[in-house]
Parts: sequence; structure tokens; C-alpha cells
Amino acid sequence: MEAIDGLIHGFGVAFQLQNFAACLAGVFIGNVVGVLPGLGVMTAISMLLPLTFAMPPVAAILMLAGIYYGAQYGGAICSILLNLPCHPPHAVTCLDGYPLTLKGKGGTALGVTMLASFLGASFGIVLMVFFAPYLVRIALNFGPAEISSLMLLGLLAGSTLARGSKLKGMSMTCLGLLLGTMGTDINTGLQRFTFGFPELDDGLEIVALALGLFGVAEFLKSVNAVAPVSTSATRIRIADLWPSRSELRTAIVPALRGTLVGSLCSMIPGTGPTIASFMAYGLEKRVSRRPQEFGHGAIQGVAAPEAATHAAVQGDFIPTMSLGIPGDAVMALLLGALVIQGITPGPQLITEHPDIFWGLIASFWIGNILLMVMNMPMIGLWVKLLSIPYRYLYPSALFFVCIGVYSVRSDMFSVGTTLAIGVFGHVLLRHGFHPAPILLGFVLGQRFEENLRRALLLARGDLSIFVTRPISLAFLLTAVLLLGAQLYFALRRRDEIQLPPSASPILDE
Repeated sequence: MEAIDGLIHGFGVAFQLQNFAACLAGVFIGNVVGVLPGLGVMTAISMLLPLTFAMPPVAAILMLAGIYYGAQYGGAICSILLNLPCHPPHAVTCLDGYPLTLKGKGGTALGVTMLASFLGASFGIVLMVFFAPYLVRIALNFGPAEISSLMLLGLLAGSTLARGSKLKGMSMTCLGLLLGTMGTDINTGLQRFTFGFPELDDGLEIVALALGLFGVAEFLKSVNAVAPVSTSATRIRIADLWPSRSELRTAIVPALRGTLVGSLCSMIPGTGPTIASFMAYGLEKRVSRRPQEFGHGAIQGVAAPEAATHAAVQGDFIPTMSLGIPGDAVMALLLGALVIQGITPGPQLITEHPDIFWGLIASFWIGNILLMVMNMPMIGLWVKLLSIPYRYLYPSALFFVCIGVYSVRSDMFSVGTTLAIGVFGHVLLRHGFHPAPILLGFVLGQRFEENLRRALLLARGDLSIFVTRPISLAFLLTAVLLLGAQLYFALRRRDEIQLPPSASPILDE
């Protein structure tokens, strides 16, 4: 009953004019970002983060969250119609979405995608409504030791479950922790790692770090890598978006299974929608009676991963809002946006800031309905956006990056810092180091250090406090199991690679 009352209060907050306008603007911008390759959701949120400083906290968070889940809708469009996975979660959607387009069923694939996405998002919202308050009741019993262990688990999951090399992911997380120590020590008042620059006494700005790593670096990486897209063969009418009854029956059960997979993945920090979509596709192919159809235009291959993606996106907000533990880099940036607004995410958020928590949940439903209504008549416009020349797109985006960074402190030092971070991030990307774990480590670094030192102070330096408290011990054991599992799979893959082709245990599917 408490959840229902909170949800009713949330709809009252979300339907306020400024909050509704912020939600509408967020999902529209997110849709555009999702369609355009090279402009990731991290870049968009980083660029618009300075704009939220002058906005009320509720409207600011509703807009940034709308960009996040709105981008998932837009990303499916170019994946299905053009075989162009603009964003990682939709790479698996290309496998069956584009073959459906070649068969003249592109509109059907988009219609199934919208329905499956709404189903997955709705389940994720319901999960957040009923599960987050229960999680908060447990989290109220957490002390500094438990919070430190939980953050350690989140840092390990974020670094080891990210795509690419696990060792590189862990090294990037450690770099983020190191960057988080820059500035004035909260306990001693001494400056650390400022290198004589008084502008760094307050630490590194999260806006400068995010825009450098996910704005400048991504632009430098993509400016010569993205080829112009031809949209001459893409023609979709509104009537083409409605699937037949048989297609709906084929898609509904895979969408439900994908929703469950995405919801489970959202509970594990560091997995995110990309892993959820690939897991849902793999599961659907395993349980299908006709697995040979996958990759050649199977409706199930579109419905399952898209439902999983949206369920995971909505579910990612549960640990972020209720525990203050971001599940991925986007959640870490949204966590930073809350901190900038003077709001500390965690167990007290629901009771101290119910307008933000319940207003955000209600806006999820409003935003997803807006996305469905918006996408139907504007499919042609989204496809046309892909023809924008990148020689115009990138300089414009870099201009707004500089404006956004300068507006934080009104000095050129922040702009220079952002450009330096961007060049450094580009070098990392060129050598296979993805910068997303840096942001995760940076956001959690100060809180992790604060709770770690507080726990040791209460225990008078006795490290056994982390294993004598049951909840803390459970988190530490989970972290050990996670590291052990990653090591086991790494050794197993190495052994399989060393096997001769005739002895390979991998079946040719």
C-alpha cells in the first residue's frame, strides 16, 4: 500500500508542467542521440549536465533519465533498418532486425521492438516500485563496514563485467579511484595530487572528466571512422509498424523471457543493458525449436534482446537510487548529477526526497508512453537524421562541450583540463582501455574512502571488522567469487584457444 501511495504522489509530481516538459525534452533528445552514431548517451548527458545546474532537482533528474532510456529506443531504429548498431546494446538486434528489413518486414520489426521495449520497461518500473523500498529497509542497517564492502563489490563488478579485457577494466577503475583522491583531504585538510594548481584544490570536476572521456575522446575516435549512411532504400509507413496476430504470438513469450533476463542483470552492478541483450538472445536461441531461423529474420531475435535491454535500463536505477551504488558509467554520471544538486543517493533518499524518487518512477511510464507515441509518426525523420554530414555534427558538438565545461566555474582552466582528458581518453581507447570504469571509480572513490576510514576509525584500525559483521562478510565473499569466476573463465578460454581445431569443444552452430 505504501508503494501505491508513493506512486500516486509521483504521478502528481511528474505531471507538473516543468517536470513533464523536462521528461519530454529528455526522451526526445535521447531518441535523437540513439539514432545518430557517434553521439553516445554518455556524451549527451555529459554535455547537458551543466544545463541542469540552474534547474530544479526533480526536473534535472527527469530530463537526464529520459535521455538514458530514450536513447535505447532510438538505437533500435538504425540497428533494424540500416544494420548499423549505433550503441552496444543493439548490436545483437542487427542479427535478425536487418534481415527482417531486407524481407520487407522492417516496420514489423520496429513495431515488435516498441511493444517489447514497453513491456520490458514496465516490468522494470514495477520491480523498482516494490523492490527498492524493501531494499532500503535492509540498507538502513548498514554501517560504514557494510557500505565499504558493498562499494568494493560494485567497483569489482563494474570493472570485471565490462566489455573487453578484465585486467584493463580493473586498471581503469583504479585510475578512477586515484583521480577521485585529487583535491583537499576531507579529514586532514591537506591538498593531494594538485600539482601546484589552486584550481584543483576542490578536486577534479566530474563534468570535465565525463565530457573529456565521453565527449572529446569519442569524437576523436569516431570522426574518421563513421562512413556516410545511405537511407535511399529505407521506406517505412505507420501502417507497417503493426505486427499481425501470429507475429505477436511469436514475440510475446520471448519478450517475457527477455524481460526476466534484463531484470536479473540489472541487479548485478556492472552488467547493464549490453550484457542483458546478449544473454537474452543466447537464451532464446537455446530454447527455440527452430534455432536455425536465428540470424535470418526471426521475430524472437528482436523481441527478446530489446525487452531485456529496457528492463535492464529501468532496473539499473534500483541500486543507484536506493543504495547509491551505480551499476554502470551512465548511472555513475546520474549519481554525480544528484550529488551536484546537493542530494545524497542512498537509503534515506525515499524518505528525505520522495518527490525525486517517486517522481522519477512515475516519469518512466510517462516517458515510455511518449516514446511509443513519438516514434510512430517520426520514423522517417529519425532515418533522415542519419544523413547529417559529420563534418558539421562534430564541430558543433565540440563547441557545446566547451561551453558546458566553461559554465561550471567560468574559467578556461576547466576547458583545458577537459581537452587534456579527452586526448588522454582517446589514447586509452586506441590501446583497448575503455574509459567507462574510470567514471565509476571516480564517483565511488570519495565515498568508498570516507566509509573505509570511518569503519577503521570505529574499529581502532582492526581490519577484522569487515569479516566479523555478517552483511559485510557476505559482500566480500561475493566479490571473491566474482573474481574467481572471472579467473576461471579466462583460463578456460585460454585453454580452448590452445586446442587444435579438431579437438575444439565449441560446437559449430
